[in-house]
Amino acid sequence: MIASLKAEDQSQLQLVEREDIDDEEDLFEAIDKLTSQGINAGDVKKLQDAGIYTCNGLMMHTKKHLTGIKGLSEAKVEKICEAAEKIVNFGYITGSDALLRRKSVIKITTGSQALDELLGGGIETNAITEAFGEFRSGKTQLAHTLCVSTQLPTNMRGGNGKVAYIDTEGTFRPDRIVPIAERFGMDPGAVLDNIIYARAYTYEHQYNLLLGLAAKMSEEPFRLVVNCRFSDCPLSSRFHRKGELADRQQKLGQMLSRLTKIAEEFNVAVYMTNQVIADPGGMFISDPKKPAGGHVLAHAATIRLMFRKGKGEQRVCKVFDAPNLPEAEAISLPYYVITLQYRHNTRGHCRCKGLTQRSGHSPIGNMEAAKLRMFHYPVI
Repeated sequence: MIASLKAEDQSQLQLVEREDIDDEEDLFEAIDKLTSQGINAGDVKKLQDAGIYTCNGLMMHTKKHLTGIKGLSEAKVEKICEAAEKIVNFGYITGSDALLRRKSVIKITTGSQALDELLGGGIETNAITEAFGEFRSGKTQLAHTLCVSTQLPTNMRGGNGKVAYIDTEGTFRPDRIVPIAERFGMDPGAVLDNIIYARAYTYEHQYNLLLGLAAKMSEEPFRLVVNCRFSDCPLSSRFHRKGELADRQQKLGQMLSRLTKIAEEFNVAVYMTNQVIADPGGMFISDPKKPAGGHVLAHAATIRLMFRKGKGEQRVCKVFDAPNLPEAEAISLPYYVITLQYRHNTRGHCRCKGLTQRSGHSPIGNMEAAKLRMFHYPVI
């Protein structure tokens, strides 16, 4: 069911059932509709067991892949594909029709006006957005902010949907979601309930998690998939030898293909973070670092953002590659450009001068207070 948000007396936004909002046009055709075209219900169940839950997703698979599903012969696959073609149109369309389809794309706010302007409105659905950069450059902080802003209604530049968070390095912090939700005037408990989280340790585990997303997205309204440190962790633990580079890139391509299909099939935004590696051949250039993943990841990502540290607490985001955005930079600043003075008592708590209620600060430990000062602004 689709979730929206409404203002309450406590100035917080709460979830509303689908019946309380306007109906939306279906973005995909359920795989069950194949039965109306004469396809056996047992064969439809086999497709669902293989992670195919929509006719749109079915058309994104090759016949060779479909014949690999246990119980589906070439004759059955041919009949299934013909039936799916009658339900969904995967042929040529005019440029005008393509422009109309683009109107279904939703721009999800990043919480920063400067970054939203850089991205033409925010992180867009139906696309993969990659953020790469050094450690502590703000990639994960943006991921946490998007987990909250995605749940805002569309008239508040949100996605009006749920979030799936796949974590490969253990950096997701639900306690970080709480102050961000309070900053947007939302109920932290409701926000956390609309985030599904999974920790991926291996390539197989991560790929199975991506396959399982189709089942959830066919039943519930999702608008964002976050995949932290996508290219390195699960793959490097399995393909760590030099001679296994080709296999590693092949598996990386398979996961990226799956993410692309999820983004286009369910009209969700895919935000993934990536690390940088040193380029041995770039010793004579100013910045010898480059994003991990090679050309496979470079061609799969729709929009690539480069994050770096600026002066002091500033973070800089640059459009590294995008089909419809110019190369430009945005600099994020903290909420309050003031000096914070900390007074510590014997219990390890702090009292801060210069903070107002808007900053979402609470009397907690001095280390956490320092983190709020550094990261409690919209983006990074």
